[in-house]
Amino acid sequence: MTIMIGIDPHKATHTAVAVDESEVVLGEFKVPASNGQVGLLCEWAGRFDQREWVVESANGLGYLVARQLVAAGETVLDVSPMLASRVRVLGSGRSNKNDPNDARSVAIAAMRSDRMANVCDDGHDRVLRLLVKRHRDMAQLRATHCVRLHAMLVELTPGGIGTTITVVKVNRLLSEVEPDDEVTRCRVLIARELVADIAGLDTTLAASKKRIAAAVTASRTSLCDIYGIGPICAATIIGYTGDVNRFATKAQFAAYNGTAPLEASSGARVRHRLNPRGNRTLNFAIHIAAVTQFRNQSEGRVFYDRKIGEGKTHKEAIRALKRQISDRVYSHLVADVQRAAGS
Repeated sequence: MTIMIGIDPHKATHTAVAVDESEVVLGEFKVPASNGQVGLLCEWAGRFDQREWVVESANGLGYLVARQLVAAGETVLDVSPMLASRVRVLGSGRSNKNDPNDARSVAIAAMRSDRMANVCDDGHDRVLRLLVKRHRDMAQLRATHCVRLHAMLVELTPGGIGTTITVVKVNRLLSEVEPDDEVTRCRVLIARELVADIAGLDTTLAASKKRIAAAVTASRTSLCDIYGIGPICAATIIGYTGDVNRFATKAQFAAYNGTAPLEASSGARVRHRLNPRGNRTLNFAIHIAAVTQFRNQSEGRVFYDRKIGEGKTHKEAIRALKRQISDRVYSHLVADVQRAAGS
């Protein structure tokens, strides 16, 4: 009989609960987050000969403890917080929100689900994910500085700068401002500091793009053969998909990335609506590819026009195009894995 040990990870502590196949709790253990956390967990679980570990959000807060358990030779599964919370809320008698109940629901969720992902050693997809996240954070920070600079420029000159902010344009505008009081001089000073921050981020982003392009080339992926998918989108797709083999079909992959519409039928009326679920980062990468295809003469544009001719709205046609791109992405990812395995 396999004993399932659920772990509810936190920054300072990790709570483990062992349950049997009848969902009976066999033991609880809380360990402080430290260098010896895995040794303590394995020592406590030594009485369970056949055991599997289940870590909530093994790619998030539970990343380190999950990888350390794998390195110790343990079998580790990953459970999403949403699935675990549903088990806890719908369970009878243990719906209170506390660490032991959370850990118990994690173990039961893995026991009753048929689509649990095994936690494995990190591969090149983790490198791409880290690089893409860093690039996205820098791009968001640059956008924040641009918004603040726009607001500052409106206070210095009528209309501010009406076009996209660049370092050259803003420096030219600031050189034409003649400060005649202390407040204006302070505004100009802050504006120049913001420009310097943006210039520094531009340099960082340029280097980040080269780094991502090199990492995508090293992955030997064929995703860039799809029109509208460049190195950054390819790195996002690979990094946030992980092991594509965990998706048995392209429909499962579409459900994961949110391009599969949700049925909202009632009675004889059959209709579908936008799917707000799924991995939104992955969905955004596919959306960028769809918009690129739609705005240019490509097979995606032909597909879009055909959907419009069938009476679809613009949004419905874009959603259909995103689903088609998702299916092609899935085929390329599977082919890449098969090619790598055969080489």
